[in-house]
Amino acid sequence: MATKNIAGVILDVTDEGYLNDPSQWTKEVGAGIAKEEGLELTDKHYELIEFIRNKVEGGEGLTIRGIGKSGIVDIKGFYQLFPGAPLKKATKISGVPKPASCI
Repeated sequence: MATKNIAGVILDVTDEGYLNDPSQWTKEVGAGIAKEEGLELTDKHYELIEFIRNKVEGGEGLTIRGIGKSGIVDIKGFYQLFPGAPLKKATKISGVPKPASCI
């Protein structure tokens, strides 16, 4: 198990940098992970992060299509907020496990 210091907090992370314990996540940790990913979080990012965390805590799976139907952003907006690999980046920054659908 690897550890990483983000926002002054020692976190247990996977080899890919995902938190092993989602309860270690705070807004500051999310902002630190986002900075490593080259992103600066806005209120819209945090709104979507809250949606993602609630879905995962509720035991629901995440898909790009599901996020597009969230009412927060459409799919195009999701790609704009988290360019490149939006679901991978968004879940990593949200402090939840990497979705099985992500390679």
